[in-house]
Amino acid sequence: MINRLGGIIAKEFIQLRRDSLALTLALFVPVAMLFIFGWAINTDVKHVTTVVFDQSGSVEAVTLLEAFENSQYFDVRHRAWSQRELTRMIDDGTAKVGVVIPPDFARRLTRREAEVQVVVDASDPQVATSAMNAATALAAQRALQILTRTTDGAVLRRDQPPIDVRVRAWYNPDLVSAIFIVPGLIGALLMQTTISQMAISVVREREKGTLEALIVSPIRRWELLLGKIIPNLLVAYGQMTMALLVAHFVFDVPIRGSMVLLYALSLLFMWGTLGVGIFVSASSRTVPQAMQLAFLTFLPSIYLSGLLFPIEGMPPGAQVLAHLIPLTYYLRIVRGIVLKGVGLDALWPQLWPLVIFGAVVFTLSVLRFRKQLD
Repeated sequence: MINRLGGIIAKEFIQLRRDSLALTLALFVPVAMLFIFGWAINTDVKHVTTVVFDQSGSVEAVTLLEAFENSQYFDVRHRAWSQRELTRMIDDGTAKVGVVIPPDFARRLTRREAEVQVVVDASDPQVATSAMNAATALAAQRALQILTRTTDGAVLRRDQPPIDVRVRAWYNPDLVSAIFIVPGLIGALLMQTTISQMAISVVREREKGTLEALIVSPIRRWELLLGKIIPNLLVAYGQMTMALLVAHFVFDVPIRGSMVLLYALSLLFMWGTLGVGIFVSASSRTVPQAMQLAFLTFLPSIYLSGLLFPIEGMPPGAQVLAHLIPLTYYLRIVRGIVLKGVGLDALWPQLWPLVIFGAVVFTLSVLRFRKQLD
């Protein structure tokens, strides 16, 4: 019995040695994933991109804004010259927080009745909660500094705070996590369907030996590839439609934008993911290999794209990786259309990375696929 068992074990090791790709993926990919995710995932959000609409221009307003920047929770990168411009920057994702200082801020501060408005993009509850808590704490600290006067050790206080920071949460005022997560899952579903199903369908044909029969048939190779792509696209759109219905009627996710625009831009996203699926199919000899490679592309996208964890909380290196992932831009498109109701004018910064990624990856994948068929 021991000899028979040893023979089986030896045979399996020989099989693993022959399939070096599967062995490499099994040994090194989990370690790499643990390293990346342990390094990148951080829920302590700091340096949130902030836009300021300062109508006062006074020394008091500058002092308040310096307190925002010195807190490390706010990174003031933009200046708006109107309320409309500030709204546009938050709509298109240029900024997550907007600070509005009224023109009579200095005068009302001397009367201990100044007001400051802080607008927070609450489509991401983690970022919104961090920003709202930080803004409230800053207001309390600044109010204490103004109320406190040291005269012979005496501390004078007043009941009414001198600064009233009014925080407004846009798009998701109740900070419901489902409203943030569920629209993002649409992108994850589309990515999983187009990459995995495309790769597996081609590799399965190769394993069964029917791919060679299709190659020698009168069918042209572009017709073969297009015949594989179209059903996967239809399945992906079907999943997307069902996910939107469930999101709206079960999880009460508001749908504020154009569904026609969402479906059109989703095709642009799937152009790139289909290219990844074709590349995986051309690089795999068996279905398990195709599934492992698809998983290798899928998992980093889930954790680094902002689907589950805010990109703002990641270290700089991880943020660079996040902006190399197409799902990062598609999530902004989905949440922009579904939660904010924005149009194409606000989504242009998210489109050109998808166009570049789709053109490069799809072209290289098709060329590799055709070369393999030759």
